[in-house]
Amino acid sequence: MDMKSNILIVEDHALTSFALKTSIETQDFVEGVWAVETAVDALEICEKNKIDLVLMDLGLPEINGVEATKRLKAKYDNIKIVILTSHCEKDEVLACLEAGISAYCTKDIKPEKLCTVIKDVLDGSMYFDSAVSRFVMQTTSKTNSKFDNISIKDCYNLTQQEKRVLILLATGYNNSQIARELSISVNTTKVHVCSILQKMNVEDRTQAAIKAIRENLIV
Repeated sequence: MDMKSNILIVEDHALTSFALKTSIETQDFVEGVWAVETAVDALEICEKNKIDLVLMDLGLPEINGVEATKRLKAKYDNIKIVILTSHCEKDEVLACLEAGISAYCTKDIKPEKLCTVIKDVLDGSMYFDSAVSRFVMQTTSKTNSKFDNISIKDCYNLTQQEKRVLILLATGYNNSQIARELSISVNTTKVHVCSILQKMNVEDRTQAAIKAIRENLIV
């Protein structure tokens, strides 16, 4: 990513907001950082400025983070939303996913890791904290509960075998199950999974499954 980006922090806790702004504004990929306390103010900032990514709290006054995300994505389709919250309830996680977020982080994330997540999301990646990834995987498993008559669109330069692995991965299969289904070794399965993650520019199998579902790759 060569161009610098504008970041908006939506956080009603002043000390947290200050710490986030201080950490983010020193990054070499950042052009400007705005910080507001409410979703209403966030919408106003986005109307007046080109915001590339929003770091969104969920427990906001008046309009919560999920609703704010829906409104922002409806109006600015290309804007990236990174949830940063202490909430890890399944319903909220799934609501955020449906609203179109690119990442879900808990507030115990280290500042340097958060900055890495922000940069990666701006580059097109997705990230879900391990505390919530199980909810996301459950959703992708329900979305594609059968292997028969499912295929992967030609994309990301995946080989035919990698496409088969991705279908099973998105269906919730682990490496051993994938190996048995495709009559290959577990080590070969791991090689295919690693190749898929690299080609799709994601960090783990959960993110690969989410990306496949979100981008309608599985048909």
